[in-house]
Amino acid sequence: MRKFPVFNDKFQNLTEKNMSFEDVFQHIIRFMQSDPTGNYRLMFGTDSQVHKDDTRFITGIVIQRERKGVWACIRKVIVPRKMTNLHERISFETTLTEEVVSLFTEEKKNRLIDIILPNIYRGASLIIEGHIDIGAGRKNKTRKFVKEMVSRMESIGVEPKIKPESFVASCYANRYTK
Repeated sequence: MRKFPVFNDKFQNLTEKNMSFEDVFQHIIRFMQSDPTGNYRLMFGTDSQVHKDDTRFITGIVIQRERKGVWACIRKVIVPRKMTNLHERISFETTLTEEVVSLFTEEKKNRLIDIILPNIYRGASLIIEGHIDIGAGRKNKTRKFVKEMVSRMESIGVEPKIKPESFVASCYANRYTK
């Protein structure tokens, strides 16, 4: 049995498997170039599910052109043990999101900005968000981690979103953790 997480550097979606990060980045570039006047949201989020012998983590990357479509993919990481400690699991989800966000270096972010920059005065925009699968509701078990995880997203320069606005983690990634 493996003692360490099975890190996967490949991404996939419904139409493509085994994409490198560079493949993912090129998809995002082409998606944005198809309408450089669009309002874009580049969103990242991770969800997890404890299974019989392991814990599965799915990180989603979603580029959305508001009211005009999306392109998305996921990356899977498997930890070969049951991670039952909620703080450990939420923290690891946030770490995996941070890891994928870090692949978007300043150079790569500038390439995305350069696509929309000539159209800023025509309404073009790009927002980068980190979706965290936690909520601040009184009955939510994860509410005590909100400040910590939100601070982590802010520290890497992404706009944090928690439930109910964190749909990349709580809906898109969640779908693939089962």
